[in-house]
Amino acid sequence: MIKTAEHLYIQVADNIEQLIEKEVLKIGEKLPSVRTLSKQQGISLSTAFQAYYHLEAKGLIESRPKSGYYIRFNSKRMPDLPASCEPVKKAAEVTVHEMVAAVFNLMAASDIMKFSVATPPPEILPAAKMAKAVVQALRELPNYGVAYDPLQGNVRLRRQLALLSLNWGGAYTENDVVTTNGCVEALTLCLSAVTQPGDTIAIESPAYYGALQLAEGLGLKVLEVPTHPATGIDLAYLDKAIPRHKIKACLFVPNFNNPIGCCMPDKHKKELVGIIEKYDIALIEDDIYGDLYFGKQRPATCKSFDRKGNVLYCSSISKSVAPGFRVGWTIPGKYKERILQLKHMHAIASPSITHAAVGNFLETGRYENHLRNLRKILHTQCLRYSQAIMEYFPESARVSRPQGGCVLWIELEGHINTYELFQQALKHKISICPGRIFTLQDRYSNCMRISYSVPWSKQVDDSLKTLGKLLRKMG
Repeated sequence: MIKTAEHLYIQVADNIEQLIEKEVLKIGEKLPSVRTLSKQQGISLSTAFQAYYHLEAKGLIESRPKSGYYIRFNSKRMPDLPASCEPVKKAAEVTVHEMVAAVFNLMAASDIMKFSVATPPPEILPAAKMAKAVVQALRELPNYGVAYDPLQGNVRLRRQLALLSLNWGGAYTENDVVTTNGCVEALTLCLSAVTQPGDTIAIESPAYYGALQLAEGLGLKVLEVPTHPATGIDLAYLDKAIPRHKIKACLFVPNFNNPIGCCMPDKHKKELVGIIEKYDIALIEDDIYGDLYFGKQRPATCKSFDRKGNVLYCSSISKSVAPGFRVGWTIPGKYKERILQLKHMHAIASPSITHAAVGNFLETGRYENHLRNLRKILHTQCLRYSQAIMEYFPESARVSRPQGGCVLWIELEGHINTYELFQQALKHKISICPGRIFTLQDRYSNCMRISYSVPWSKQVDDSLKTLGKLLRKMG
């Protein structure tokens, strides 16, 4: 492959970043001048400057006037990870806390710093390209898209979604895919297909609040499975819990879980699939953040290890391209016919224009180009937010270290109540997610989720500084 200037500066920057991570280059040390770096690496001055700008944007190095560039940050110096939760003794009836409404009634507010929203804002999404894709869809669809799409979904879109599965080890066709009105509808259809009211499902702890609301709406009980902030759910616990609690299905987010950001190692995913096959129960896999990885390659999915059709894979473009287009999908394995029956009863069809537009967008190859840029932006923002939290928050704060997605999980001293912090922060036009909304148990009141999807700015920095001051006042 021919190395462009962009490839070169990224390669040089990555090499320096590795030296920082290994502490060959230590915090406070001076880096070679731009001219020296240019000679050492055999690159142009412009490429050398780009490499340093890239590292500076990540907050790893800093420029000092008339002095040069210096090492500023090493992610190995991050605080301890948050603790894993203690196992629960029994499944809980679902009651979604009123805090959820208090937090998410603010989603449309324009004058608030929304650290509570785990979706990239429009300014870093391909809005103009999607507008063109909509115009193309209107031209190409019969009768301008006013008719119903096929029950299973737009064929062109399903074909492109099937091709995307190659990125995570799948080999599916458009006949395996069912489109939905966003990922929540996919999860709803899948849970409805494999459970009945009164059944118990297993879910991570802490868990995405929307999954708890969904379980409540379907009349299900929930068993919260202890989850490690780096490696995901406790498989040994789950293996024993399935027969003990008569679990009918699991609903997990193996890649960059919301809210703690963990990514289950691929070998654990394979083991998880083995467990659900042993008990012949369903695994609903929410992979909505899977494409937002920071490493060299996309993590695998549980679905990639599924040989018996027990895994119902769900995803969406809501976190990567266009939340408002409501384009989601599922690859439901042996439950496909039941999913189609339920979709026919509840939705009849998916929106024709937006689904056709996304199919066009994926077909052009623009999605991968956009994702590369989005991943760089989110990784940079993750580092900048983490640094600010280390600087402004109490030293005892524990912070997750996600390798993808767009959220940080922060554990504070036990006496801190983050719902009180939420209420205090609102007076300063700042919104966070208190940890208590991510569980049915009496826990996580001293934790919170902060999204780093809002691009770094002075306003972001000032808002994190304000949160730090409020926390210190809380003692």
